[in-house]
Amino acid sequence: MRFLIIDDHPLFSEALGSAIRTSHRDAHIFETTSIKSALSLLAKEPNIDLALLDLLLPDVVGFSGFQRLRDHYPKLPIAIVSSEEDKRTIREALEMGAVGYLPKSTSLGELSQAIARILSGSISAPRDLVATGALETSDAARTLRERIEKLTPQQMRVLHLITRGLHNREIAAELNLAESTVKAHVTEILRKLKLFSRNKAVIEIGKIALPLPQCAQSRKSDREKSS
Repeated sequence: MRFLIIDDHPLFSEALGSAIRTSHRDAHIFETTSIKSALSLLAKEPNIDLALLDLLLPDVVGFSGFQRLRDHYPKLPIAIVSSEEDKRTIREALEMGAVGYLPKSTSLGELSQAIARILSGSISAPRDLVATGALETSDAARTLRERIEKLTPQQMRVLHLITRGLHNREIAAELNLAESTVKAHVTEILRKLKLFSRNKAVIEIGKIALPLPQCAQSRKSDREKSS
């Protein structure tokens, strides 16, 4: 079995490795400390049986790291390991497609059992959590979609890059804009969506299907016409 641990805390990475080897002595374990390095490793080692992802990494905001992994490797099973034990966060992770949610407070033995359950095809989550297993379809989600429709094309492009975990400097380089312009766009996006932080935007938008920005829609249409 081949595992990928994505965590920038050496002690917990070591604990996860021990938990894995408890039931899989011959496991091949890769370790990275960021989403960027994880994507680089996966490009060379795509046949990973399970990725264990910490939500709090230096190059991610909210669930953006999870989303980037899913975008590049949609078939990769990903379990979240996190010190965050809020039930809503756990539900969001499962609703987005995580195969498990393992709090960092979990004992070594329980971690090993949870990993074994995941590998057997089950979803592993804290016992006191009742997972809905369905995407958000509430009035709040519909309201958010309506607010997104009011964004300008450029704001939509910026929003897509935010949800991919890019920072303002990276977005500026991607869109050939000044960093101050990107900062202004982010402020206006949050105002229009009535969300108080970038992290909150990533989490809330992760619940819905974000429309493609206009430039991407045009490229998609051109491909369809040429096919």
